[in-house]
Amino acid sequence: MSPRTRSPRPGFVLEVDGSTPPTLFHHGEGFRLERLPVGRSRVVYPAEPTAGLEHPDAAIRRALLEPIDSEPLPALLRPGMKLTIAFDDVSLPLPPMQRPDVRQRVIEAVLDLAAEAGVDDVEIIAALALHRRMTEAELRQATGDRVYDAFAPSGRLYNHDAEDADGMVELGSTPHGELVQMNRRAAESDLLVYVNLNLVPMDGGWKSTATGLAGYPSLRHHHNVRTMQHSRSFMDQHRSELHSSNWRMGEVIRAHGPRVFQIETTVNTNTFGTSGPLAVLQKREWEWSFRDRAAFAGLQAALKPLSPNARRAIFGQWRSPYELTSVQAGDVDAVHKLTTEQVYRQQLVPVQGQTDIVTMGLPYICPYNVNSIMNPILVMCTGLGYFFNFYRGRPVVREGGVLIMSHPCRREFHPVHHPSYIDFFDEVLADTTDPLEIEARYEKQFAEDEWYIHLYRTSYAYHGVHPFYMWYWGAHALQHLGRVIVVGGDARAVRRLGFLPASTLDDALELAGDVVGRQPTITHLHNPPLLMADVT
Repeated sequence: MSPRTRSPRPGFVLEVDGSTPPTLFHHGEGFRLERLPVGRSRVVYPAEPTAGLEHPDAAIRRALLEPIDSEPLPALLRPGMKLTIAFDDVSLPLPPMQRPDVRQRVIEAVLDLAAEAGVDDVEIIAALALHRRMTEAELRQATGDRVYDAFAPSGRLYNHDAEDADGMVELGSTPHGELVQMNRRAAESDLLVYVNLNLVPMDGGWKSTATGLAGYPSLRHHHNVRTMQHSRSFMDQHRSELHSSNWRMGEVIRAHGPRVFQIETTVNTNTFGTSGPLAVLQKREWEWSFRDRAAFAGLQAALKPLSPNARRAIFGQWRSPYELTSVQAGDVDAVHKLTTEQVYRQQLVPVQGQTDIVTMGLPYICPYNVNSIMNPILVMCTGLGYFFNFYRGRPVVREGGVLIMSHPCRREFHPVHHPSYIDFFDEVLADTTDPLEIEARYEKQFAEDEWYIHLYRTSYAYHGVHPFYMWYWGAHALQHLGRVIVVGGDARAVRRLGFLPASTLDDALELAGDVVGRQPTITHLHNPPLLMADVT
């Protein structure tokens, strides 16, 4: 059976016994092999990556011509109309994918149909929300050279600017009093085509437009502490207040905004490939061959003498061999339902019951440090905001339990990308780590700071309020957990976050004993690839 037709092995839970080899933990730009306690530990392994579609371009064109609950795209195009194409920014996928990017494939297909229909007024917008602007290289990576060279020089391919007063418009408010603000060009278009790339179930749907093309006056209604504390997993739509708020805003967009033709894609979880220098990272440890063990030892030896910057440069060049696994187009709600089902099929792993401790190794990359640095606030967000929330139903760790994450957690910041993060870390966290206090006392000051706004608009900086949102992202986990411990992190940086540092995993388990007892049960979330624990 060929690799494309062989069914991937599903994810499963391994009970750790005396024969279990050491378990791989990501550790920033490095790795650790850890032995978990026998008899009370388990490892949740993700499913193998699913096979990609054999003819992705044909699948994309078919989705545009045979959409769900919508007329075909050509029927919506006509000469003289105003067409806007918006697409997900550099925060997806992680790591960036090998070219051609899925967004390039889709945008080119849409443009071909627009040209056939005689549509001349076309603009393409990177839907940043309050993220940093994409560079030319990043825009070329996402849209391809053909699209970039045809549209960017004339100013028709550009980054969304949420602080451009003339470039934003208010569409109305939800019954909950949530103001819906949108990019003016998109809002006043005859048709808005949104090109989405779904890596996790939180992506896509009305979040694409209600978040990606909005500004602070809208985002503050759902990127706040209350919303995050009431979202019992961002990945479980039925238990996510973030999802509910975006969908309420979506109804306002549907009633008062542009016609939206949603195109959603999913890619497989093939992060490091089945061959090559990093393929061993995606294999199950007891299946490592002699060659795999030698490759891992060589990788460790090569990384050991390098500086953090050198390591980041190496991993920053990696492009994942993701493949398109589905594409659906048409009505936002109908499309997103099928997209979510596809992501769940790829990532859900059944897990029976909760444990006292959850462990995780955090990688070198998250949505907010592409081509950048994983600073301590992003470490917190990645562990407590993302990995903790990779569940459906209930968290893997019980209420009052302990989260142990492995990461260097150095006090390092990208001065161009994260200027407000530096002040947040040095000033705000020095005063308090409580999300509600931070929100009440500091958010408005950072959100309205003219210098931060200037850097967001003219440089490549995340908005001044962005580190607040990253801190709020972990608010539910902070409520749920009894303790957070960081293995191998800079002690001063870890303590500034309000967490406990530990030199080794054994030390961390000893520290956890004060909260969960001396014989706790442990669950390790193994990655890559990505997984979602379906906890019953």
